Amino acid sequence: MKKTQVRDIVNHFQLKVVSGKAGLRREITVSDISRPGLEMAGYFNFYAAERIQLLGKTELGFFVTLGEAEREERINKLLDEKTPCICIAHGCEVPEEMIRQSEARSIPVLISSLPTTKLSSKLTTYLEGRLAPTTTMHGVLVDVYGVGVLLVGQSAIGKSETALELVKRGHRLVADDAVEIRQTQENQLIGSAPELIQHLLEIRGLGIINVMTLFGAGAVRNYKRISLVIRLEIWDPQKVYDRLGLDEEKLKIMDAEVPQITIPVRPGRNLAVIVEVAAMNFRLKRMGYNAAVVFSKKLTDTIEEAVEDI
Repeated sequence: MKKTQVRDIVNHFQLKVVSGKAGLRREITVSDISRPGLEMAGYFNFYAAERIQLLGKTELGFFVTLGEAEREERINKLLDEKTPCICIAHGCEVPEEMIRQSEARSIPVLISSLPTTKLSSKLTTYLEGRLAPTTTMHGVLVDVYGVGVLLVGQSAIGKSETALELVKRGHRLVADDAVEIRQTQENQLIGSAPELIQHLLEIRGLGIINVMTLFGAGAVRNYKRISLVIRLEIWDPQKVYDRLGLDEEKLKIMDAEVPQITIPVRPGRNLAVIVEVAAMNFRLKRMGYNAAVVFSKKLTDTIEEAVEDI
């Protein structure tokens, strides 16, 4: 299970640490955020202690109406050993009981000036990205006409050279050689480059080039959703390749399945143009038009008419 730490959200959102600084390395293991309104009223039967506890004006407004003994009891239960931290929205004042107990237990109390709903949304989005399942694949990821195309295949088959030609034709490079893939909660696959090789492209015989330096910032992207996988393989004369496009392959990456096209490689084939057409055809299919299906239907209708005329 992937984890992140409280100090990561402090640095990312520029939160103010009021107390419990010793606990900034506490781990956050879930992306869900808890609004402990019922807990403030004393109901802890289903308390999700492992979540970030987010308090806004409503929760704190109710808290100050409680007696001193009740306030101590509620804070004592709220600051569970599993609780990573407590976030206070709207820049509200932190109760003295919370500061005292959080300091004693090293559970950070953080303050943000953002409204409660907006802070909750931003925290959830950030944590979903940080805690998403990840894997690394050998390949090249490019953005072609808005479609995230992952080129895979054996080493030295021409993936990087194809990517270079695509960049020269106005498309954008995301990652070369190693593609880090994270799976979001919607089972979408987001690909990016490891920081060490970001914006770099390796061309055998030429070496490593920086695509952003050579072609400008418009030639690269930091991340892109993977929508289509194109597998490049050496042309096998004994193999029967799909000539109509009716067969649909799928490649399973983690828990998601992505459409896959296999393209045989041999001298004289312009792979960059083929990848461009594959991306455009993929977009057409998503819009509801499949040329192969239309052709197959016309062919069937023609054959049936010819049979009827006999």
